[in-house]
Amino acid sequence: MTSVTSPQPTGPLLVRVRAVMPALAPAEQRVANAVLADPGGVAAMTISELAEVASTSETTVIRFCKQIGVPGYPQLRLQLAAQSAQENVRPEVGGDIEPGDSLADVVGKVAFADERAVRETAQQLDVEALSKVVAAVAKAPRVDLYGAAASAFVALDLQQKLHRIRRVAFAWSDVHVMLTSAALLGEGDVAIGISHTGTTVEVVEAIEEAARHGATTVAVTNFPRSPLARTADFVLTTAARETTYRSGAMSSRIAQLTVIDCLFIGVAQSVLPDARKALEETATAVRGHRLKSSVNDQQN
Repeated sequence: MTSVTSPQPTGPLLVRVRAVMPALAPAEQRVANAVLADPGGVAAMTISELAEVASTSETTVIRFCKQIGVPGYPQLRLQLAAQSAQENVRPEVGGDIEPGDSLADVVGKVAFADERAVRETAQQLDVEALSKVVAAVAKAPRVDLYGAAASAFVALDLQQKLHRIRRVAFAWSDVHVMLTSAALLGEGDVAIGISHTGTTVEVVEAIEEAARHGATTVAVTNFPRSPLARTADFVLTTAARETTYRSGAMSSRIAQLTVIDCLFIGVAQSVLPDARKALEETATAVRGHRLKSSVNDQQN
């Protein structure tokens, strides 16, 4: 089964704008860019003024409002004013990484980008969709995880976590292995595709293959109207921003791990006490491969 309609973006207004950006028409994207560039300024504009700034029509501005789940332009102005006030209370000290930044500045900006990605991901994560995915994974005979490049490491992280609570899971990053594995899934199995952009061809194809064989499919992506999201039964969105020097790519991984951790904890809670027993057994199995510190030696 695949999604018939794209999910409506959720969370804070500017997060929703970034989430739908790739799916907007060019004229609507110009409106979005104006909003993102100066939210407080746009909140003070009339619809005619915003249309002029974006080199488009008032009708396009109204269409943009509908795309981000806002009934009309007055509501857009109110929400922008409210969010701008919040940002003034909590200024974005991070910003983009510049070539001349000191290493201390880089540390501060990367930390800020990661913290913001986690915070905004939590704010907009669809808990109802997450609970359905948790239920599906908890009872699945098998879970396949698909990811490429940085997303492949996120898939491996979830595989390791699920294995520790006795869930059968496999993470794949090679397209041939993804497709052959997906072809062997069936009713009750779960396939999870992880892609920040939601446009990674290998991951989309694997999810489509899994869906053809009756598996429940899940997309973990930053963009709820991406090809991956349109393919999946359930969509779990992140909220990371791309910036220069790929600090956005780093924060996107942190945002994905936030979603993965929430999913894992939900599954572990649903299979207690078996999960607790499995975690204790696996911890005992690897305990002999840890060096004892002098502090531990004194305590033992």
